[in-house]
Amino acid sequence: MTSLKLFENIFFDIKTMTRLSVNINKIATLRNARGGNVPDLIKMACDIEAFGAEGITVHPRPDERHITRQDVYDLKDTISTEFNIEGYPSPDFCDLVLEIRPAQVTLVPDAPDQLTSDHGWDTITHHDFLQDVVCRFKSAGIRVSIFVDPKAEMIDGAKAVGADRVELYTAMYAEDYAKGREEAIAPYLEAAQHAKAIGIGLNAGHDLSLENLTYFHQQIPWLDEVSIGHAVISDALYLGMKTTVEKYLDCLK
Repeated sequence: MTSLKLFENIFFDIKTMTRLSVNINKIATLRNARGGNVPDLIKMACDIEAFGAEGITVHPRPDERHITRQDVYDLKDTISTEFNIEGYPSPDFCDLVLEIRPAQVTLVPDAPDQLTSDHGWDTITHHDFLQDVVCRFKSAGIRVSIFVDPKAEMIDGAKAVGADRVELYTAMYAEDYAKGREEAIAPYLEAAQHAKAIGIGLNAGHDLSLENLTYFHQQIPWLDEVSIGHAVISDALYLGMKTTVEKYLDCLK
């Protein structure tokens, strides 16, 4: 193999690698339970990046029950990889994102008091609203991803409003994985193939874990990014954060 061909192969592998973005909400939840700054959210974010993660995700909610607005400002000047801010595009959220200008914003249809994300956008019903929000963010140079269920029509709707990517809501896959992984992956594989065919980027997240991530990635290797929080922080209680991040990265090889 020539040196040029070897370089091309290495470059292709790097370019198509699925990135791991670690959601650090649960670290903030633990800190907030006692007040003060233990654990140190900013240091943990830096450590997670140093351990190999290619991104940090936060989901600031109106009640600041985990990530606070101040956390977002503090992380802005700290993150050396990709910063992804997710949330419902309320006026306050949009103002925050436009001020911070992260690499990516992920739009989720969560109510203010919702415990966690549990469904994707109806991108057809909310076309006009989403189109306006997407336009504002993209005009500021921010990549936009829209959280959707694994349905072709919702992916088409995300494409129609100008989104750069969709993030597949993977809770159903995780729930059904133990019953039969082939059946569990089927709607996601179909949705992922559709996203690829229409030329929209592809992220995934929610309840992905060391148990089910490898198979998900093997079946959909063209994923741009997975965003994982609860499982990473839970596994780190047993394994330590460094080993945990390394294990999740191994799932994406």
